[in-house]
Amino acid sequence: MKELQKIGVIGGGLIGMSWASLFLARGMTVVVIDPRQEAEAELRNFVLEAWPKLQALGLTTSDTVRHADFSADFERLSQVDFVQENGPDRIEIKRQLIEQIEQVIAPQVVIASSTSSLLASDIQAEARYPERILVGHPMNPPHLVPMVELVAGELTSLASLQTAETFYRQMQRVTIRVQQEVVGHLANRLTSALYREAVHIAAEGIASVEDIDKAITYGPGMRWALLGPHLTYHLGGGVGGYQAYLDHLGPTQETRWKELGSPRLTAELKTMLVAGMKKELESQDQQTLAQRRDDALVELYKLKQKYGF
Repeated sequence: MKELQKIGVIGGGLIGMSWASLFLARGMTVVVIDPRQEAEAELRNFVLEAWPKLQALGLTTSDTVRHADFSADFERLSQVDFVQENGPDRIEIKRQLIEQIEQVIAPQVVIASSTSSLLASDIQAEARYPERILVGHPMNPPHLVPMVELVAGELTSLASLQTAETFYRQMQRVTIRVQQEVVGHLANRLTSALYREAVHIAAEGIASVEDIDKAITYGPGMRWALLGPHLTYHLGGGVGGYQAYLDHLGPTQETRWKELGSPRLTAELKTMLVAGMKKELESQDQQTLAQRRDDALVELYKLKQKYGF
């Protein structure tokens, strides 16, 4: 496989800026395409703030902050070796972006979409070279959260999938291959299942928004940062392991599954959820919260590495 050195990033929003920061830290030449004039300054500031965290994680040893080339012109992608697409999650926009990208890049260049829910097969449906298009979905922020989901479309080639996987691993990402196309892929389906019940509990008045968040962050969330649900319940089975857990407590899980809710995000419910979130934040602004989260993610990842999780 050709060594990938020049990376095109489509979209300079939160995900695009995060990807660009990671790629720069790993020594890539990066071209970011975004039509917004203010996006270039936003990107420079984001990279400056991200760089110390990338250093702390060992993703770069350079004290010199590197910056991406920035343009609104897709022609600047003509020499890239890999494209990370981060446009709005609407199929018509994705297809328009693919058409613009394919007009300028070489036929063998892989296009990975950061889409959180759309199917690769739908994105590639009108492409000139559909075999090089796949989903490469991160969790936000991708420069600090290492997971990347790889999902092939019906026409995606194995070679494209392998190229993307090799590239992400060079970026020190943890890759996951999702074996079947489903809306939301893997990680977002899991988080959506939890969020649905969190909204249901709030809507039913079972607990406040603040206490729901506390229940996760000071309870199962602490375990989930180290172990997935299957390994967690394996330990929950004691000496008998997962089999003992399923035999003994499986029926209680089934009972809870039957009671889970399916709320609708009505205007009234959204107002209630936002009010509860504002109460939880108190005087803390969003930027400060994001900074604290990012600092903690760095320390959490280092802790996971220390203990082999």
